[in-house]
Amino acid sequence: MNIRQLKEQNEHLIMNKYAVFSDSSKGRMKYEDPCDIRTCFERDRDRIIHAKSFRRLMHKTQVFIDPESDHYRTRLTHTLEVSQIARTIASALMLNDTLTEAIALGHDLGHTPFGHSGEDVLNEIIPFEHNIQSLRVVDTLENGTGLNLSWEVRDGIKNHCSGYTPSTLEGKIVYMSDKIAYINHDMDDAVRGGILKESDFPKECIEILGNTPAKRIDTMIRDIVFASQGKNDVVKTEEVEKATLRLREFLFENLYFGSEAKRKEKPAKDLLRSLFDYLSSHIHCLPAEYAKRIEECGKERAICDYIAGMTDNYAVAEYIKFYSRSPWG
Repeated sequence: MNIRQLKEQNEHLIMNKYAVFSDSSKGRMKYEDPCDIRTCFERDRDRIIHAKSFRRLMHKTQVFIDPESDHYRTRLTHTLEVSQIARTIASALMLNDTLTEAIALGHDLGHTPFGHSGEDVLNEIIPFEHNIQSLRVVDTLENGTGLNLSWEVRDGIKNHCSGYTPSTLEGKIVYMSDKIAYINHDMDDAVRGGILKESDFPKECIEILGNTPAKRIDTMIRDIVFASQGKNDVVKTEEVEKATLRLREFLFENLYFGSEAKRKEKPAKDLLRSLFDYLSSHIHCLPAEYAKRIEECGKERAICDYIAGMTDNYAVAEYIKFYSRSPWG
């Protein structure tokens, strides 16, 4: 019996009966011989961490476009916070925390530069959702052939957004942890940026969840863990769910739309539209790895794949190269 098999055997001794066991995975799109050291989900996690698309998250916007401080969250720090929260919940419920971690680390690989502003622009051109693009990255775009991840990781990546339903409890944990992370770190960044004050947040929510990010995250995690114990589901209590949704609504009303955090949203959107227009009429400027996909998926999709993979800084640099002026005026 090799090391991987011993790990798989131990999973059956210690994990919840509702967990996804590594030796019960539905497998990969293309068969690979199993590793003698790592489980299938450990391999998936490692492949994601070593991917170029993962490293690029460091220079992609979370909420604040072109921030002047280094302390605001990026898409990478968001991903790491989601992973930490999700692993805590999965471990407490004795579910597969390695599968959970792999899903969390991969869930935003397809996110565009400039956050959801970039996603909106590409969706004007072709049907575009960042979760579906994340799946496209791990299936096709990364390394030119994809990462050939396990079915369960791919399912969790695809279904981490509202309107989608993960097939595993581990995927559902990431779905919920994503919201816990962004609600709390966006509140923290908004206060840091002077856009909101702690006293602005709905008092009834703060009384239930806590008056600091750490306390709120702890409350939300504990609520899920204790409400879900012994169940073939991952749930929240009604009280915490209502308070969380109200905070989320508050952020949409006061931060995500029209606030100072979005002062560069219009030029950022114009930048990406201009990049698409330029590349559409100068197709020779498209890198070879994307140009060769035109026959397979069409010019619009190939160009959007390229733009979606850009960091904020690279998108600005390409704009300046093509148009010889700053996108910020």
